[in-house]
Amino acid sequence: MRQQVTAVLWRALLAAALVCGIGLLPWLTHTDPALTVLKARSADRDPSPEVLAAIRDQLGLDGGPLHLLGQWLGGLAHGDAGRSWISGSAVLPDVLNALGASLLLMAAALAVAAVTAALVCARTLRRGARRRLGGRRGGGTLSAVLAALPEFLTASVLATVVGVQLGWLPALGWYGPQYTVLPALALGLPAGAVLGRLLDDLLPGAFGEPWALAAAARGLPGRRIARQALRRCLPALLPNAGLFVVGLTGGAVAVEQIFDIPGLGRTTLQAALAQDLPVLQAGTLALVLLAALATGATRLAAHLLTGPALRDGALPTLHRPAPPARRALPLLYGAALLAVVALGLPRDPLAVDTAARLRPPSPAHPFGTDALGRDLLARVGHGALDTLLLAAAITAATLLLGVLLGLLPRLSGPLVDTVNAVPPVLAALLVTAVAGSGPATPALAVTAVGWAALAAHTSALLRQERATLHLLATRGMGASPWYLLRREILPAILPPVTRHALLRLPGVALSLASLGFLGLGAQPPSPEWGLLLAENQPYAERAPWAVLAPAAVLALLGALAVTAAGGVRRPRRDRRRPATPAAVTGPSPAHAAEPAGAR
Repeated sequence: MRQQVTAVLWRALLAAALVCGIGLLPWLTHTDPALTVLKARSADRDPSPEVLAAIRDQLGLDGGPLHLLGQWLGGLAHGDAGRSWISGSAVLPDVLNALGASLLLMAAALAVAAVTAALVCARTLRRGARRRLGGRRGGGTLSAVLAALPEFLTASVLATVVGVQLGWLPALGWYGPQYTVLPALALGLPAGAVLGRLLDDLLPGAFGEPWALAAAARGLPGRRIARQALRRCLPALLPNAGLFVVGLTGGAVAVEQIFDIPGLGRTTLQAALAQDLPVLQAGTLALVLLAALATGATRLAAHLLTGPALRDGALPTLHRPAPPARRALPLLYGAALLAVVALGLPRDPLAVDTAARLRPPSPAHPFGTDALGRDLLARVGHGALDTLLLAAAITAATLLLGVLLGLLPRLSGPLVDTVNAVPPVLAALLVTAVAGSGPATPALAVTAVGWAALAAHTSALLRQERATLHLLATRGMGASPWYLLRREILPAILPPVTRHALLRLPGVALSLASLGFLGLGAQPPSPEWGLLLAENQPYAERAPWAVLAPAAVLALLGALAVTAAGGVRRPRRDRRRPATPAAVTGPSPAHAAEPAGAR
C-alpha cells in the first residue's frame, strides 16, 4: 500500500512540475509572450508599445508567471481551464473536442497496428504451431521497412494517391468514420511494424518452453498452443503498447496537419508555437492523465494475463541462448548503403541547376534532382555522415538511459509516463528553454524523450525475469544480487532491448529532421536525410523520386538495423565450465526446452 501511495505522489509531482514548466516557458526562453500572441492573432499588425501594453493588461502578464500559474490552477480546481489567449474561447471544451478526435483516430490506428503486428508475426505463429521453428527467427526486413517509413510521407502518399487521384476515400477533413481510414493507416502501419517485431522476437522463446512441448506431446491443437504462446508474450509487450496509445494521441501532429484533423496533437503544437499557455497546459495535462490511465490499464491486463505465476516466481524465461543469426542479409544491406554513400560523396550536394529542376533518374543523376536542380544522390551521400553518426549516438545514449532507468521501475515508471505524454515539439521547446538553441539542441530533445520506450521495455522484461524458476533457484542457493544482475538478469534483458533500440534507429533520424522545421535542427541547405524528405514532400506527386530516394535509404537503414540486431543474442554458456550457483540449479532453460529425443 505504501508503494502505491508513493507512486501516486511521484506521478502527481512530475505532472505538476511539467505543467509548471510549461507555464514558465515564455520566460525561460526569454521571449515576450505579448509579442508572440500578437503575431498569432494578427501577423500584419504593428507591435507598438501601446498594443503590447494592452495585450499584457488583458492577459495579466504584468503579474508574472507565478501569478498566472496560480490563477490557472485555481480555475482548474473549479472545472475552468481558462480562455485561449489567441481566440478568447473557453479552453476546456476545445481541448475535450480535440481529445475526442484524437482518441477516435488513435483507436482506428491501434486497430491497423494490431492487424499489421499480426501479419508481421504470422509466419512465426504458424511455424510454431506446427513445431517447425527449429530455433529460426524471422529476419524482420519487411517490418523494418514499414517502421522506417515516415508518417508524414505515408500520409502524403495516401492522401494524394488514394484520396485525390483514385478518389476512393476522403483525403481532407474530419466529418465521419470514413475520414479516419487514411490517417489511421499512416499512423498504424509504422506502430504495428514495431510492435510486431517485438512480439515476433518473443514468440520463439514461448514455443520452446516446457509447457508448449508438453502440450504438443499430449496432442493439443497447434492453434491452441499458438494462442497460449501469444498470451505468454503479451505481458512483456503491453507497456510499449500503452506508450503507443499516448504517442498516437498527442504525437500525430504531422498526420493531423496533412489531413486537417482537429486533434490534440495539432492543438498543442499550435498552442506551443503561439505560446497560448492555457491551451498548452490543458492539452498537456490531458495527455498526462491519459498516460496514467493507459499505464494502469496495461499493468492490469499484464497481471491478468500472467496470473499467479508472476507472484509465485513460476515463470520460465523467454530469453534463452540462441545460435547466431545468419549474417548474409546485414552484409548485403550494409554494402548497398555503403555503395550509395560512396557514389554520392564525390558529387557536389549544393550545386544548383535551375534548368534541371525535378529531373527523373538518369545516368547523369541516378536519383534524379530536387526542386532546385541539385543532385539527389549527392545530397543523400553527404547527408549520410551527419544522419547516421548522430542517430547512432542518440540511439546508444537512449539505450543506456533506458536500461539504467528501466532497472529501477519504481523510479522510472511514473517518469516514463510523464515523458511520453510530452509531444515531441513541446519537448524540443522545453529543452531549448533549458539548454538554449544550438547544434546539440535537437540531439538533446530526441534523447530526452527517446529513452522512455526502452525503459518501459526493460522494466517489463525485468518484472518477468525476476519471476522465473531458475532465478528463484539461484537466489535460494545463496547467489548475491550483484551475481544475479550480472549473470542472469542483464544477459536476458540486454539483447531484446538492444534489438528494440536498433529498430528505432531510423525513427531517431526522422525525429531530428522534424525539429528542423522549428529552427531547432538541421536547416537548409543541409542534406540531412529527414530534411530532404520534408523539403521534397510538396513535390511528391510531380516528382515521386525526390521523396523516394531519401525514403529508400531510410528503409535500407531500417532493414540493416533490424537484420544486424538479429545477431544480438544471449550467448551460450560453456558446458565445460565448473559449476556455479547458476549452473547447479539443473539443466539450462535451453536444454530443458529440447525434446528428449533431440539430445
